[in-house]
Amino acid sequence: MSTTFQKKLATLAFQQHEKYHLIREAQEPLATQISKYWTDLGLAFPGVGTPWSAVFVSWCVKQSGANASNFKFSARHSAFVYQAISDAKKNKGQFQGRPILDYSPKVGDILQNNRGSNRFDFDYAATHKSYESHSAIVVEVGTDTKGKYLRTVGGNESDSVGLKEVRLDPSGRVINSQGLYISAIEVLL
Repeated sequence: MSTTFQKKLATLAFQQHEKYHLIREAQEPLATQISKYWTDLGLAFPGVGTPWSAVFVSWCVKQSGANASNFKFSARHSAFVYQAISDAKKNKGQFQGRPILDYSPKVGDILQNNRGSNRFDFDYAATHKSYESHSAIVVEVGTDTKGKYLRTVGGNESDSVGLKEVRLDPSGRVINSQGLYISAIEVLL
């Protein structure tokens, strides 16, 4: 069962997708909204040519009610993932990083994956604060004729706000045969 925060986070991310998924980052009104993602976090807006996917996730988390004492708002996915893994090791905090092979993501969690040809893993993420990656918010977990799946919404996916489907194994864990996924941030708020 999802908490109020988890539902709010998933709903907000999905609403951003519904509103902007047919618009590219350099087009209005998405270009103005991307600027808002940055400035609402207190970050200078460098323009739509700068990757904004971590800013999107951070903005959604903040707008859902988290604050800087429980989430590391950042323009780098690796920064908030590193903090979440560190918090999980200490068994503290409301955002805890989990190994992708050992955890079944739920609605409102954040799923982290590699970008490009990178093949970073959880151990790497636990010891590094800065590397290229991507993450998106889990907005749905379900079952269809192919088995279990989850859907995520992320920013800067094909230069817009994108929706992706990720297949799960029978126990609800991400199928990671290609090493694409790094971690999941479990949201405990």
